[in-house]
Amino acid sequence: MAAENSSSVTEFILAGLTDQPGLQIPLFLLFLGFYMVTVVGNLGLITLTGLNSHLHIPMYFFLFNLSLIDFSFSTAIIPKMLMSFVSRKNIISFTGCMTQLFFFCFFVFSESFILSAMAYDRYVAICNPLLYTVTMSPQACLLLLLGVYGMGVFGAVAHTGNIVFLTFCADNLVNHYMCDILPLLELSCNGSYINVLVIFIVVTIGIGVPIVAIFISYGFILSSILCISSAEGRSKAFSTCSSHIIAVSLFFGSGAFMYLKPPSILPLDQGKVSSLFYTIVVPMFNPLIYSLRNRDVKLALKRTFSGISFS
Repeated sequence: MAAENSSSVTEFILAGLTDQPGLQIPLFLLFLGFYMVTVVGNLGLITLTGLNSHLHIPMYFFLFNLSLIDFSFSTAIIPKMLMSFVSRKNIISFTGCMTQLFFFCFFVFSESFILSAMAYDRYVAICNPLLYTVTMSPQACLLLLLGVYGMGVFGAVAHTGNIVFLTFCADNLVNHYMCDILPLLELSCNGSYINVLVIFIVVTIGIGVPIVAIFISYGFILSSILCISSAEGRSKAFSTCSSHIIAVSLFFGSGAFMYLKPPSILPLDQGKVSSLFYTIVVPMFNPLIYSLRNRDVKLALKRTFSGISFS
């Protein structure tokens, strides 16, 4: 790789979450537990959606992909993070670091845009129910999904390209538990305001565009709900959106807190804690949010277990 040849650094050491020896094993067990819950929850939701035909509708098509993204996202980050708790030096090659950065950015952008696609789905379902089947046809859903993953590729290529051509001279200790954008930029010898500007612009697109789409969708949804005369009808409409609102708040809140503040306001050590939310907590909670608060998913779960018990 050309970038690697221009740097004296061929590998990085990930500092991890903490350097306190007494916390290493407890944190290893804690995050291993988080990862197991994430894997079981997301793969369980993927399996439920695939096995139950009454969940083969646009809403659960996007939820299926959200679970797939969350499972892949956590798998790209947590196993390497766990190594920092049980090894003296958590070493990652230059190529491995750039690969992790690429997939990290890909899944973050994909999750941002899949959440906005889900908001659009709710908008059509509540505001134009008679046209829902036509508007959210399989072809339309597929096009939306291609847009989601297309933006994922854009974000990954833009961020990784911005970092991969930097020069890393001597210091190879990354002050993070993963290869993230800001710690790598801080480590480089020739990072400039242009690199910071590129990061800010790309992050603004990745967070700003989906947030605007979500706010517009929910603006129309709120307007339609307020026009419903019965309290029961309003309550039912709100309940269909509540899980999505919680997921959006968790993901975008933690992401904006991490990346849309200057480093002087949010030091990297605090940034590591903040990034735990969208890299570990959000992928773990999403399947819980959508299963515990969703009648269709709970019904599918009962049917699946009933079928297994009957067999």
